[in-house]
Amino acid sequence: MYGSKNTLKAHLALLGANLLYGLNYVIAKGMMPEYFAPRAIILIRVAGAVVFFWAFHFFMINEKVRRKDLLRLVLCALFGVATNQILFFEGLNLTTPINASIIMLVVPILVLLFSNMLLNEVITKNKITGILIGLSGAGLLILSGGSLSFTSSTFTGNLLVFINAAAFGFYLVLVKPMMVKYKALTVMKWVFLFGFIYVFPLCIGPFMQTDFSVIPLRFWFSLLYVVAGTTILAYLLFNYSLKHVSPVVSSIYMYSQPVIASLTAVSIGMDMLIWQQGIAAILVFTGVYFVSIRKSRPIRK
Repeated sequence: MYGSKNTLKAHLALLGANLLYGLNYVIAKGMMPEYFAPRAIILIRVAGAVVFFWAFHFFMINEKVRRKDLLRLVLCALFGVATNQILFFEGLNLTTPINASIIMLVVPILVLLFSNMLLNEVITKNKITGILIGLSGAGLLILSGGSLSFTSSTFTGNLLVFINAAAFGFYLVLVKPMMVKYKALTVMKWVFLFGFIYVFPLCIGPFMQTDFSVIPLRFWFSLLYVVAGTTILAYLLFNYSLKHVSPVVSSIYMYSQPVIASLTAVSIGMDMLIWQQGIAAILVFTGVYFVSIRKSRPIRK
């Protein structure tokens, strides 16, 4: 499963990134929309990441990007930062959290298809099996908290979340060659700079309308976690993993987020332990195992 020390590090990085995302469901709960508009949060996240990555890169890393690769990084920013973040929050505002969570489960499937088309990655029985097993685990846990509501009132929101899922899946495949070619910090500084250029005109209005004087102290700490944890560190870990594993392996770890969020809520007394959580965890990491197996008979395109 883990062919080298670097591959093991990549899996640990993925586990760490999705742990940060999973904790975010509990830590950042209540920030939006009462105190922060979604687009205001997006601008703060992206701006904070730009400052960090450029400052850290300036003092620690001396690596330049070839001019011909900048166009790919512009596209990475469009799909991985601007489209991904804006459409998810806008879609979530027009649909239910359960709908959004279920729709996001298609990301590994889309990544598998995009990787086959753009990176010539073979579609194997193990990958399909792993994705289906992981999907069933995450889906079981999500649906245990409520039911789907695919009605006309949620259609627009569902569509926006699906486009967001497709954009993020496409980003993982698009950025893979850059992560192999350059250091993760180098790629991230350019992706977030271009991403900031995209989101600034769309997000500056809600940011300026935010009344920062009434925000409770605990939400300032939540905001710090969102910027430092789920944006800077999580993106860095996620993209570092792409140096050593395929985008499909990176994407299937997303199925662990509902499990992590649920178990975190239980551990701090916000939720009760149910049998679905244990079954979901087993299914998710069994799926990760199957997707990570390298040797498998490929399925014809």
